[in-house]
Amino acid sequence: MNQEMRQRIREGDGFIAALDQSGGSTPKALKAYGVSESAYSNETEMYDRMHEMRTRIMTSPAFDDRVAGAILFENTMDRQVEGRGTAEYLWQKKRVVPFLKIDKGLAAEADGAQLMKPITGLKELLSRALKQGVFGTKERSVIARANRKGIEAIVAQQFDVAQQVLAAGLVPILEPEIDIHAPDKREAEAMLRDALVAGLGKLPKDAVVMLKLTLPEEDDFYRPLVEHPRVLKVVALSGGYSRDAANEKLARNPGVIASFSRALTEGLSVGQSDQQFNETLDEAIGSIYAASVA
Repeated sequence: MNQEMRQRIREGDGFIAALDQSGGSTPKALKAYGVSESAYSNETEMYDRMHEMRTRIMTSPAFDDRVAGAILFENTMDRQVEGRGTAEYLWQKKRVVPFLKIDKGLAAEADGAQLMKPITGLKELLSRALKQGVFGTKERSVIARANRKGIEAIVAQQFDVAQQVLAAGLVPILEPEIDIHAPDKREAEAMLRDALVAGLGKLPKDAVVMLKLTLPEEDDFYRPLVEHPRVLKVVALSGGYSRDAANEKLARNPGVIASFSRALTEGLSVGQSDQQFNETLDEAIGSIYAASVA
């Protein structure tokens, strides 16, 4: 484990930029950026347009030390930014800690939960990520209802994958997202917190993980996780909240930092001049940073 990166995440101010839209969410992200489906004719060209957008974000002067880390899609990790591998560029040029999204999407809902699909080729992917200078991974599943059986299945799967990530020398971000529209979201949060505390208690004493969670209904609800010795950092997803709403909720949860995706890129457009783009991004980063260190 890169100790300098670990210290940057544990002690440094800042938040994590989620630049990890994958195949299913890329067209929507590009459309929000002003790139219609007519601008590309196949998957390769789609990812070219997406990498252009991400490169514009990463190389912007606004993408500075207020950003502590960035989560990448595999296709982004395998590309270059200004002549360097993306992970290398982030750390060497920007001192931004690189993470990699490793999940392959969600299975069908069962017991109010969507587990991760099997992650084929995980061992090889983790080895490749480590060689490219990646610090950690992120793996997402979704909770739709407060169903104890479903939540415990999600947490068990998350920790199983986390153990494989740890064995490969990387730090996992477990992401058992609770749908912000869940009718019993508060009850689901209580079940999830209990299950996570139990799972953390089974980790080896020298292991640390990160947690990416939906902003809770009760302020500071995840304090036991923030203070847990096996947790390097708790980060929050925006989950469909507007950036203003997400920032407002985040600021009421001390010790938790942002890991926003759509809320980060809100307002950015391919048609903006570099000055307009950088000013819009600077405003977004400034507001998310302020909520993260509140």
